[in-house]
Amino acid sequence: MTLTDLSAARPVPRAAHDAAVAELQRQYRAVPQGTRVRLGKPTSNLFRFGAGAGAQLLDAGALTGVLDVDPVAGTAEVQGMATYETIVAATLARGVMPLVVPQLKTITLGGAVTGLGIESTSYRHGLPHESVREMDVLTPDGDLITVTPEGEHAELFRGFPNSYGTLGYALRIVIDVQPVRPYVAIEHRRVGSSELSQAIEAACADPEIEFVDGTVFDRDENYLTLGRFTDDPGAGPSDYTGQQVFYKSIRERTSDVLTVQDYIWRWDTDWFWCSRAFGVQHPLVRPFWPRRYRRSDVYRKLVAFDHRHGVTSRAYRLLGRPQEELVIQDVEIPVERLPEFLDAFHRDIGITPVWLCPLALRDKEQWPLYPLAPGELYVNVGFWSAVPEAPGDPEAHNRRVEELVAELGGHKSLYSTVHYDEQEFWKHYNGPAYRALKQRYDPNGRTPDLYTKVRRS
Repeated sequence: MTLTDLSAARPVPRAAHDAAVAELQRQYRAVPQGTRVRLGKPTSNLFRFGAGAGAQLLDAGALTGVLDVDPVAGTAEVQGMATYETIVAATLARGVMPLVVPQLKTITLGGAVTGLGIESTSYRHGLPHESVREMDVLTPDGDLITVTPEGEHAELFRGFPNSYGTLGYALRIVIDVQPVRPYVAIEHRRVGSSELSQAIEAACADPEIEFVDGTVFDRDENYLTLGRFTDDPGAGPSDYTGQQVFYKSIRERTSDVLTVQDYIWRWDTDWFWCSRAFGVQHPLVRPFWPRRYRRSDVYRKLVAFDHRHGVTSRAYRLLGRPQEELVIQDVEIPVERLPEFLDAFHRDIGITPVWLCPLALRDKEQWPLYPLAPGELYVNVGFWSAVPEAPGDPEAHNRRVEELVAELGGHKSLYSTVHYDEQEFWKHYNGPAYRALKQRYDPNGRTPDLYTKVRRS
């Protein structure tokens, strides 16, 4: 265990937490009415690069730890700005992990609960907010309330996911955790396009399988990666934090073993496959790119710098190359409609690789602001790249994705660009339920509404 892991495993004293919450409340109440605010965090996983511009920052730096891990009760009590990197270090030290750990180390628990997160356990355990037992929420009026599935604020408990901070900030969260074993044995199984939906359904129904995700390398090259906990390291666990790249191994190996920690973070080292844009995967470059910089947050900061300063755009103009449209989305498609989506996506968008992650709600009720159907298996399709702009329409490809999602009965995450008009947006994200929550918990309109935040901020 590293010094960082040891530090994360050390619980935050309750008195220190209470003092940090009181200080954040003081800061918030001191902000003049009408002034926009946002939490000051060192990292972001949003791809709305203007989000929060001009807002007053609230210092949440003292709310980034873990208060308690109780393997017997199967819970962890966590401060809202704690990253999953910190949470995983603290929970693995006690032999457990969260039920769902989103793929990137610097996603915060509060961010995953008020936004969305997903991973290869989501076909069994749903989304991160479905692991929550209770939360302390700082409301837009500056009040601190405890929110649980039953009781006075049950409506906010169910409406908080996918509200993206517009109904308040979660400062303390109690989540479910599960026991782990030292290693994860995985199988990479190639599946034909015509069989993909059925293969995903079969894998998710198999009680021996504990992790399911997939990768589409081309129209006719699909793989499912199936995992299970094990005590057996085999010939020795593989290491994809150094010179080897995890996603490339999917095509090269039929089976593998990773430590549980390396499995959890298998995608972070190369930001799935997106580190290739920086040349980091080239065998002549990789040895000289320090290991500490092989992280998703480093690559995301580089992209943000480029976006802020227009480096790539200027270079394309000088070279006479067409400008590119960023197409960075995660969408949920009903499993039986997946072939239709992929066929249209390959034809109209053309980005590869594509990530697949099956998802079924753990809960038997809908979550109002992201109304997936209980009992239905969806597949999250993730694609993060750029394509040449369509002549005269710099947002054509993103709009095409949104059209496809709507046509096929799916939903899309709001961490990235949104092109719906307001009427269409509220149709997909339950405008009546949101407005009722907004009226109750932000009657003075201190924070922007959800549509305003994701479209214009």
